[in-house]
Amino acid sequence: MKAWFIAAALAVLGSLGAHAQAPASGQTLATVKARGLLVCGVSQGFAGFSVPDSRGEFRGLDADYCRAVAAAVLGDPAKVRFVPLTAQARFTALQTGEIDVLFRNSTQTFLRDASLGLNQGPVNFYDGQGFAVRRDSNVKRVADLDGATVCVAQGTTHELNLGDTFRARRLRFSPVVFERVDTMYDAFFAGRCDAMTQDASALAGALTVARDPSAYAVLEETISKEPLGPFTRNGDDQWSNVVAWVHYALVEARSWASPPPMPRSAPRAGKPPPSGCSAPAASSAPGSASTTAGPSTPYARSAIMGRRSSATSAKAAR
Repeated sequence: MKAWFIAAALAVLGSLGAHAQAPASGQTLATVKARGLLVCGVSQGFAGFSVPDSRGEFRGLDADYCRAVAAAVLGDPAKVRFVPLTAQARFTALQTGEIDVLFRNSTQTFLRDASLGLNQGPVNFYDGQGFAVRRDSNVKRVADLDGATVCVAQGTTHELNLGDTFRARRLRFSPVVFERVDTMYDAFFAGRCDAMTQDASALAGALTVARDPSAYAVLEETISKEPLGPFTRNGDDQWSNVVAWVHYALVEARSWASPPPMPRSAPRAGKPPPSGCSAPAASSAPGSASTTAGPSTPYARSAIMGRRSSATSAKAAR
């Protein structure tokens, strides 16, 4: 992760230096630099995204993005103050300037883009809305939840999707709405709801803190697409660009740290073929047909496979 921060800092700071004379349409970047601290909005506790550890330090994907932005702008990933926010309060905190950027596994939608006065940054995690149930409930799919009580967080896309999906499928349900996800988890584990709905990744993380995680399961079926990513304020293009390019730099840094495997190719001349492969026989004369035990070109291989498939089909027909 340290290499990611360094790569992000170099990439973004280089970009800022190249455009230092361009007038900024907002003041967030200058404010963060003058303060010497990034104020980052996160969740109150989603395992894998942002959750405090035993020392009270936030860990997870969103928390690491906050640190990456701090590394890029301030040169130190530790210069972050995390602000835990409910789903209901997260966008207001950004609109009013309480936080500089929001990394809180928030879904990007057309409605939010058009109505909140906020800018949606690059998607950093693709998710889908799922359901957690008790294993002994024998619920295997969403249709089995007809007549169920469902725990859901207030002010989320999950609340809207739940109502839309169940009404469209003519399923009866009773929503139990919570402002805080931790109280929603407690209620579900206490048996107050038949099911709990949230992003599938968040549900999987929530079940790890149950007294008996093996007693619960997340249904394979999802009812939505949830592209998650950061939010910044509209009209602050320079700051939005910083946040966006930190993401792009992290993607590049990850590819540098773990380069993709090289494509497999034919053995070079002078080297023995891999185990199980036959070496091509030498041609008797220039331009003559090669008498090899196997095809020597991709086209030849595909042609032979095509003939074999045809022969197999003919046998099957007989």
